[in-house]
Amino acid sequence: MREQARQKFRSTGRRRGARRRTVRAAAALSVGIVALGALGQSASAAARPDSAPRTGSVHRTDSVQRGLDSLVRQDGVPAALASVGDSRGHTRTYTAGVADLATGAKVPDDGQVRIGSNTKTFTAVVVLQLVDEGKVRLDAPIEDYLPGLVRGDGIDGHRITVRQLLQHTSGLPNYVKYLDAEPRSYTPRELLDRALQHKKDFDPGDKWEYSNTNYVLAGMLIEKVTKHRVAHEIERRVIEPLGLRHTYFPAPGETKIREAHPKGYDKDASGAPLDVTEFDPSWGWSAGQMVSTDSDLNRFATAILDGGLLSERRLAEMRTTVPAEYFGRGARYGLGLVSKPLSCGGVYWGHGGSMTGYETRGGATDDGRAANVAVTTQPSDEKVMKHVDRLVDKALCRS
Repeated sequence: MREQARQKFRSTGRRRGARRRTVRAAAALSVGIVALGALGQSASAAARPDSAPRTGSVHRTDSVQRGLDSLVRQDGVPAALASVGDSRGHTRTYTAGVADLATGAKVPDDGQVRIGSNTKTFTAVVVLQLVDEGKVRLDAPIEDYLPGLVRGDGIDGHRITVRQLLQHTSGLPNYVKYLDAEPRSYTPRELLDRALQHKKDFDPGDKWEYSNTNYVLAGMLIEKVTKHRVAHEIERRVIEPLGLRHTYFPAPGETKIREAHPKGYDKDASGAPLDVTEFDPSWGWSAGQMVSTDSDLNRFATAILDGGLLSERRLAEMRTTVPAEYFGRGARYGLGLVSKPLSCGGVYWGHGGSMTGYETRGGATDDGRAANVAVTTQPSDEKVMKHVDRLVDKALCRS
């Protein structure tokens, strides 16, 4: 996920060792704009196509495959993966690069990656389902559900609605700017408290500004209303009904990725590639903790637009947007859902996300096309992410 109102945190948090990695990870969840830079040509030697079970072999003449190869060879990402589905339900998967820079292992087809802020869409869907069930009101203040919790300098839970949380118009400061230097586990309350120690960014409803704090509160709302963990509600309400077999919310203290996956990379103090695949993602929680695959993300986005998860009224509210150039030119933000214009006309709907070592972009169109692209870094060079965005656009326009 890379939105355009860039945080100052982007370039100021680069420190050596553990402090540097934690800060970069924190900024990454906000938008996925944390610097990594090219990891060198060692990643490019093994760029290769894969076959999709329903459409046969992928050849070098395929424009998506060429785009992934270019991300590896020219932009220096260790690995790139994609899944593209057309309006007829045919799916094709792609890989390029290597899964492990040390061994040169091949990239697993449709491998799992940390999906960062794509988690927000899962969280938003659960909140909106609770609205459909009459258990939550979108325009009620968060104070009604979490009394006495949202208080700070110019911050009052009586004045912030559930809708404003989901749409990033609450004015709440972003906690990721204030995480500890040393990696550790966080509770949701600790994340919220980091934000509430600081002054509001603006009055609720006055403007739009991305803040992960909104989605931590949304997760706390889910837990208060349902009396279950947010991970449980996402599992039973979204993952299981849609058959997202490779998607999960990591358990407390879980640092490894469960299934076949390419390793994620950062850079160490000397600038060499640093394996950051295993770490505690609890600082992301309901704003960015989940793991999935490109194809599962495609199925999820398609199901949202098909009305398979929400009522018609709630889907319309989810798709009621405000300008959010943070995500790129012409982008707009709904309730946990982003629309971006396509070069061939129309828009696609998704979110995008970044977590330590990984970046994912993509979404679906109203006529059933879907595409997601993942890379195993958080690139610093804007042109790299523009290449990823263009590749998503190309895949959707030609599928």
